[in-house]
Amino acid sequence: MIRINLLGVSKSKGKRGAPAAAAVTMGMPSSGSPMMKVAAAIIVLGVVNGGYWFVLDKQKRDIVTQMATAERKNRELSEVKARYMERQREAENYKRRVDVIDQLRNAQSAQVVNLMNTVGDTVNKTEAVWLNTMKDSGSNIDLEGYALSSDAVATLIANLQKTGYFKSVEIKESAQDSSIKEMQAFLFTLTCEKGSGTAAGDKGGAGKAKS
Repeated sequence: MIRINLLGVSKSKGKRGAPAAAAVTMGMPSSGSPMMKVAAAIIVLGVVNGGYWFVLDKQKRDIVTQMATAERKNRELSEVKARYMERQREAENYKRRVDVIDQLRNAQSAQVVNLMNTVGDTVNKTEAVWLNTMKDSGSNIDLEGYALSSDAVATLIANLQKTGYFKSVEIKESAQDSSIKEMQAFLFTLTCEKGSGTAAGDKGGAGKAKS
């Protein structure tokens, strides 16, 4: 502690008449101990670290929340994709079935047309016969027509068998038609059973051919 005399010396009554000094003292603060400085530094560092940890922890929680949201959306998108792929597979399977049906139908139609044309050509190339009707009943072709003789009917049966379209050709009925006065004519009905390689067409279809 440093003492400084700011008022000077004054006389006072005393036994010996010695001067008395009035002094004013001024104190200077101490710079503090090193332990206090270290403690203060530790406290400041702790506050800074605590704030930084709080920020990191918040960021961590935000990331976890975002990841959970992203995973949920990913699952939803996966389910949507799975449903879409399933619908697409069903559509492709349906399209394949339709294509197969169309192919079979087209092939069947072509075979039926070829069959009818073959029968018509065969009748036209057979002498003394002509057709009234020709019907596709599914597994059979039914022919009805006229012939000038029973031999002409037998020739027509042989010619139909040679086409290779039929397993068998049988005559169901053959009788002389008395309504035709000008000449002798036989009314005949034939049943032609289709072979295994011939498609069964829709019922219907009629044609007339004349030799």
